[in-house]
Amino acid sequence: MRHNNVLPAVILVMAPAAALLLIILSILYGSKNITALTVWQAVAHFDPDNVDHQIIRHARLPRAVGALVIGAALAVSGALMQGMTRNYLASPSIMGVSDGSVLLVTFAMIFLPYSGSTGLIIVSVIGSALGAGLVFGLAWLIPGGLSPVKLAILGTIVGTFLSGVSAAAASYFQYSQSVSFWYNARLHQIDPELLKIVIPFVAAGLLLALCLAKSVTVLSLGEDIASGLGQRTALTRGLVILAVVVLTGAAVALAGKIAFIGLIVPHLARFLVGVDYRRIIPLSAAMGALFLGLCDLISRFLNAPFETPIGVVTALFGVPFFLYLIKTRGGGKHA
Repeated sequence: MRHNNVLPAVILVMAPAAALLLIILSILYGSKNITALTVWQAVAHFDPDNVDHQIIRHARLPRAVGALVIGAALAVSGALMQGMTRNYLASPSIMGVSDGSVLLVTFAMIFLPYSGSTGLIIVSVIGSALGAGLVFGLAWLIPGGLSPVKLAILGTIVGTFLSGVSAAAASYFQYSQSVSFWYNARLHQIDPELLKIVIPFVAAGLLLALCLAKSVTVLSLGEDIASGLGQRTALTRGLVILAVVVLTGAAVALAGKIAFIGLIVPHLARFLVGVDYRRIIPLSAAMGALFLGLCDLISRFLNAPFETPIGVVTALFGVPFFLYLIKTRGGGKHA
């Protein structure tokens, strides 16, 4: 299949302008519409006594930027997982990675309430590693466990178990209200200070992903071919997993679990540019950021003046796409 190089290039070139437009629209529209003049005044001449200025600076701007950062992180995580496992169904939300983060964040809030923002991110990253380790560990122990459908089933089972443990712990220690944020992602509650700390983590994860792009392309051709080409596959897999857990852990710490971004976007990127992860990864980052930013904007209008949970909006796109993948490609791995 020949791929058109023009559209991906246009997307990457236009992504910054599109992201800026989404930020502006996200600030302007919500449960309370704000005029463009007020937005400009809040940026140029911030008045701490002005309620609209406070909303813009401390709620809507962090929400808009956070959606872009999270979308990029989850999309690249999904692309790396799909390339490493050669599995069309791999993504952080399906493979238990996000649920592992939620579990340890819950435990941190109960047992380490003063761990701080940086501590919360580190705990979330460790939780991502825990979730990924459980799923892939079980998959390697079960005959055929790495096949797309079996791996997706294992991920769902492990993810459900980890979520159940999280909910039980939160209920037992009476922290359900406090940790509900991480069960049901709420972009409007993003902490501006936490966002400032998360951005370097995500930047580091994206940089590592870009550095690994060529190796992931080789790895996606199969274990035997990669080894035959002299690749140290164990080291590559370890670094890929590190990038995935950093990106997913940072995203979950910032806004909770958001499904389907890491499933949908890498497929769209692969459709546009082929199997070269040196192109898939930057395109996934751009498209993932714009996709979640757009979903966040849509969530404000589906049931106006009330907001639709962001997870519902991503599911409207993700569930049909997931079923399509199971029907058409669930039985085999991609090249």
